[in-house]
Amino acid sequence: MAKTIELKRVVVTGMGVVSPLGHEVHEFWQNLLAGKNGIDTITGFDTADFTTKFAGEIKDFSPEEFIDRKESRRMDRFTQFAVVAAGKAVKHSGIDFDNEDKDRIGVIVSSGIGGMQTFEQQSRTLIERGPRRISPFFIPMMITDIAPGQISIRYGLRGPNFSTVSACASSSHAIGEAFRTIQRGDADVMLCGGSEATVSPMGIGGFNAMKALSTRNDEPQKASRPFDKHRDGFVMGEGGGIIILESLEHALDRGAEIWGEVAGVGYTADAHHITAPAPGGEGARVAMQKALRDGDLAPEDIDYVNTHGTSTPHGDIAETNAIKAVFGDHAYKMNINSTKSMIGHLLGASGSVEFIVTTMSIKQDTVHPTINQEEPDPECDLDYTANEYRKRSVRAAVSNSFGFGGHNVSIVVKKYQN
Repeated sequence: MAKTIELKRVVVTGMGVVSPLGHEVHEFWQNLLAGKNGIDTITGFDTADFTTKFAGEIKDFSPEEFIDRKESRRMDRFTQFAVVAAGKAVKHSGIDFDNEDKDRIGVIVSSGIGGMQTFEQQSRTLIERGPRRISPFFIPMMITDIAPGQISIRYGLRGPNFSTVSACASSSHAIGEAFRTIQRGDADVMLCGGSEATVSPMGIGGFNAMKALSTRNDEPQKASRPFDKHRDGFVMGEGGGIIILESLEHALDRGAEIWGEVAGVGYTADAHHITAPAPGGEGARVAMQKALRDGDLAPEDIDYVNTHGTSTPHGDIAETNAIKAVFGDHAYKMNINSTKSMIGHLLGASGSVEFIVTTMSIKQDTVHPTINQEEPDPECDLDYTANEYRKRSVRAAVSNSFGFGGHNVSIVVKKYQN
């Protein structure tokens, strides 16, 4: 006899962020609404020989609020971002783990690349000083799944714990899997999201070699310009975003503030090319359609799409075509935007940070601007919320994330209604 599972409703009860525009959700959100730019000349290393010399670096970051100095030295920068963002999300949610069943709380946190900076440092050690000087912490600092591991150790959380790796869709897959885990009743609470710290010589150099990055070195704050006619590639960013999802009954039982409800997710593959999107945004189209169907929503129920929107010549057109294919005439009635216009592309962390933005838009009935909109690309003809934020009712929204290799994730979030 087939087993029938009654799916649980899943709500957002906490959010934590480490970003180029602030390390508190409220500060980050206000800076987005103001159209501030978190992109500037790289300070972390000498860029004299690099084609691109700017990025969305994290500024004024102090992990000591959540990690003691000795521990932080044994963590790659991406893990520090994840642990700090998790600490902020826990604080934001008001949850007290001492009053919870820790076997029913899990962590799914991802990164597109993981400990790249640790790998670079230890590679130099190998070449310059020999293999006997490699750190015993090299492997546990570098591996991607150390981020959820460190978070679970910190709080004693013994539920499901792993990473999802799908390039720039990694943290959106993490949120989707956390959503499914709670839906099925395998956990009551999940910490989920992602982090990335690849503003490093190999990170910038590698993407430069692919000719994927903007080279607008004379005006870096105008370099990330999604959907604008004169975009010339994406801008690297770094940071992390962690979300706390709970079953609705668990959130209500403890009196948690509910910021939004996850309605549905859609996963697809382009099965087309290692870096280029499928023609017409076909994979993105199906991902959005699957997410709407999963959430039992019609296209007309969606008021806003937070796009992947990287500012690459082909990607923005493919996503625009996908949105028009899914929503038809309604596509022109929605607000569209790209958070990357202000913070750059956080690679594996981008999905989780943009999920936080999407949830804030629903809670606040406000859509932040896409900055650097100066001359519209004729092939990008939707309402991209150019340069100024917009107040409007946001009943439900879609957050898109796409990754090299053809990985596509769409997540639908809606306003919580009892």
